[in-house]
Amino acid sequence: MCGIIGYIGNKNSIPTLIKGLERLEYRGYDSAGICTIQNQRLKNLKVKGRISGLKKNLEFKNLEGNIGIAQTRWATHGAPSKINAHPHLDCKGEIAIVHNGIIENYQALKDILEKEGHKIVSATDSEIIAHLIEKFYQGDLERAVMRALKLLEGAFGLAIIHAKEPKIVVVRKGSPLIIGKGSNEMFVASDAAALLDQTRKVVYLQDNELATVTANSFSVKNLDGKEIEKEIEEIKWTAGQIEKKGYKHFMLKEIFEQPQALENTLRGRIKEKKIKLSLNLDPNSIKRIVLIACGTSWHACLVGKYIIEKLTKIPVEVDYASEFRYRNPLVASQDLLITISQSGETADTLGALKEAELKRAKTLGIVNVVGSTVSREVDSGIFLHAGPEIGVASTKAFTCQLTALTLLALYFQQEKGISPDKEILEELKNISKKIQLILKEADKIKAVAEGFTENKNFLYLGRGINFPVALEGALKLKEISYIHAEGYPAAEMKHGPIALIDKDMPVVFVATRDQTYNKILSNIEEVKARKGRIITVISKEDSKIEELSDFIIKIPETNELLSPILNVVPLQLLAYYIADLKNIDPDRPRNLAKSVTVE
Repeated sequence: MCGIIGYIGNKNSIPTLIKGLERLEYRGYDSAGICTIQNQRLKNLKVKGRISGLKKNLEFKNLEGNIGIAQTRWATHGAPSKINAHPHLDCKGEIAIVHNGIIENYQALKDILEKEGHKIVSATDSEIIAHLIEKFYQGDLERAVMRALKLLEGAFGLAIIHAKEPKIVVVRKGSPLIIGKGSNEMFVASDAAALLDQTRKVVYLQDNELATVTANSFSVKNLDGKEIEKEIEEIKWTAGQIEKKGYKHFMLKEIFEQPQALENTLRGRIKEKKIKLSLNLDPNSIKRIVLIACGTSWHACLVGKYIIEKLTKIPVEVDYASEFRYRNPLVASQDLLITISQSGETADTLGALKEAELKRAKTLGIVNVVGSTVSREVDSGIFLHAGPEIGVASTKAFTCQLTALTLLALYFQQEKGISPDKEILEELKNISKKIQLILKEADKIKAVAEGFTENKNFLYLGRGINFPVALEGALKLKEISYIHAEGYPAAEMKHGPIALIDKDMPVVFVATRDQTYNKILSNIEEVKARKGRIITVISKEDSKIEELSDFIIKIPETNELLSPILNVVPLQLLAYYIADLKNIDPDRPRNLAKSVTVE
């Protein structure tokens, strides 16, 4: 959440900063702002709303300068407004900061600063950082930042400039930041996506690292001032991968990218009917697995529990990352903690990972972003290689997570001396083609969506391994269409939710053929008897359920353990089309941001 971009070099920074902000808008779009240095003075421009409003501002044409920082905001402290937008300045108007994170002790610091005469004008926790740096400034920005940091409690990714110093100081603690190296110019950003038009050579900052960046160099220190050698790495993504390429929205593009994304996740990992994963662990020493994540990734964990327990007989628990470390979890050296995160930067997931490491559990990460914090902290990892996911509502990352979990379960099976399940191996070869068949029917799913734009509530029901798919389908609808939706195990419907069912209640069933088929058929009958409007995802040629349903979405058959990968795709499309038909931008759902880097 919150997108940060900075530039220092020989050219006008504004085009670079604006392009970077546009690349980062998926991380926050409540407000936006740019601050540049012009003739040893700060020029600061901020607006409420999106970056387009910044460019339309009458003062925008007067912005210039070869050093600048900018931010697109996702509000934590203080409502979206021009005054709460970043960058924030100190009293003298010489120091500017942009901040991603939360300062937990800001009120105490604010009280101290105000008693000392500082006038703090915004309702944010961020502004006090600029004033705190001013308090310690004596001609050396880096030293003043170091002193200020010793008083800050919380999480922060910071970029700081001073009107009279040709440098950008950046610091990371809990919120991602990278440095980009160009030719006689340097960049800083909270996400590699902002830099792909400018450079692919980057340095990833780690927690408690501070960097001072000039037009031709950078130096990195820990917070005690000791210099750290950093490796310059290369971003593998291209700028073309984060363009819409003719699609109306990134979300739709990423739904349609799923066949290729799954191929990328599988590539090189199945050879001669064996699973090839480079993992630093022995499955035979693992007595229990704990899967932790947030949001959509947590739903992937629920599916993973079914797959891993079925194939390996290792007991699996699933926990919310946000709750895990606050209950003194019982994990030990014979446990494996698996963290799942698209970004690899989710604050709650990182906190849970650190808790597991303190208790000496083995750790494994399933992430999409190479170089992310999770990928660097875990003992072993599986990269998804799904490509950049810009849409706030995760789609292709979810199906790739399910694929990676399946590979992991087959690998454990193999390492325990059991040949990996042949049917699943064969089906994995065809899974991308089967998703393509579903996507070819997108217009039919859109036609279903047209009948439900006015509804205020939905129920999503599934059983067994497809219960988490019902949860994910409901989440997608809530996230992007603002329709209240609940996912339930179908059998639990009669323990409460059945009271809601009437002619105005749409009920989505995930009812492809599996061991619970006859049971879910009875659940559909119960809804039908109460005049609920039934939308059903079914296996092809299922005339029995077709007779009971008002709308059907047919998908190809596959192995039961792989069925969630297929079943979720029509639910993604259904949510997308309902949102689009309601004229809601699914790439920018209100109050949400892509990467949640605060608790």
